Amino acid sequence: MVIRTFAEIEQALAGVPGLRPAVAGAGDAGVLQALVAALDTGLVSDAVLTGPADTPIPEAWRHRLRLIPADTAAEAAARAVAEVRAGRADVLVKGQVDSAAYLRAVVARETGLRASATLSNLTLAEIPGLGRLIGATDNGIVPLPDLGQKRAMIANAVPLLRALGLSPARVAAIAASEKVSAGQPATVDAQALSRDPPPGALVAGPFGYDVALSPSAARAKGFAACPVAGRADLILFPSIEAGNATVKAWKLHANARTASIVLGASVPVLLNSRSDSPEARRLGLVLAAAVSRL
Repeated sequence: MVIRTFAEIEQALAGVPGLRPAVAGAGDAGVLQALVAALDTGLVSDAVLTGPADTPIPEAWRHRLRLIPADTAAEAAARAVAEVRAGRADVLVKGQVDSAAYLRAVVARETGLRASATLSNLTLAEIPGLGRLIGATDNGIVPLPDLGQKRAMIANAVPLLRALGLSPARVAAIAASEKVSAGQPATVDAQALSRDPPPGALVAGPFGYDVALSPSAARAKGFAACPVAGRADLILFPSIEAGNATVKAWKLHANARTASIVLGASVPVLLNSRSDSPEARRLGLVLAAAVSRL
């Protein structure tokens, strides 16, 4: 079954074991709100938080929220990662720590969680009127991915998209033109990925954004026969700026519900933005459950 909304993901998760997050930086109010909401529904069974020893924990959940004192961002991130490595947590969540310290702990050679050569951020969006979920990568970690990194980003996304019933995942490699040109490296990479996609993915491109999502634009530009054109499940962006700006436009101008997840580690990793609402953070936990439980 193809899952088309966040509500359908949550329905599919009904009855599965709850997540056990490790939160690096316990003082983030938005993360705590998201955790409490997830505990209420069973999405989360219990959690460990690292951070200042005087961090207030909601009284009703003290028996399921364990606090490990940590004085600095680096210490909080390292201790949260250690909980995952010890098997006491199965998803890592960024709380009140800076992103650099958090990601350093994730990729640390001897003590981190890296499973792929490339970590990548994927945002999944539910846009009114689109009729399906759409993913974007990378919009948070890899500044200017080369061909190998783009291949890894797609491979990282395949398990999540498969969990949503999208197999093979239809991936549109975005560029400014549908014509391959040496002067536009994104078009060359798109052609290479189309010819040799990662397992579990069907890649097409180079495509403009309109061709990726609009069936009428795909027909008008001669791509009606392409199974990806106008029907993409995932948009592969050529730069972090393009992906980041597009996802923010979805939120600001298309009233999209979104959730983001970092893929390529041994467990799902959530890299929350400071502007993310508690609901967006809760939906990040929903994605983590989807990739690890479905």
